[in-house]
Amino acid sequence: QVQLVESGGGLVQPGGSLRLSCAASGDYFMIYSMGWWRQPPGKQRELVATVAGDGAATYAGSAKDRFTISTNNAKNTTILQMNSLKPEDTAVYYCRLVVAGTGIAYWGQGTQVTVSS
Repeated sequence: QVQLVESGGGLVQPGGSLRLSCAASGDYFMIYSMGWWRQPPGKQRELVATVAGDGAATYAGSAKDRFTISTNNAKNTTILQMNSLKPEDTAVYYCRLVVAGTGIAYWGQGTQVTVSS
């Protein structure tokens, strides 16, 4: 079993920045991908950014020019640096890890990001 813990959410003004962190723990596993999804109020969960095992990063169109995802594979962590935040970025942000071989996805508990003046 893999457990994911997110941190770093909070309230920020439009144009501000936040840094989200996710740490994975559990028995030995290999990571197929690790990244971030978000769920705005009343909407479905959507992809924000992910990193594959080879280091290739994928971003949602709304995030590509403002957000940066990074990973530390040795520590099984991922960071989402969010800049130039907009009110539409308001959502619960979830860390997601897919285990190589099994394809099983694990989700964190989520951290709230609110962008408002």
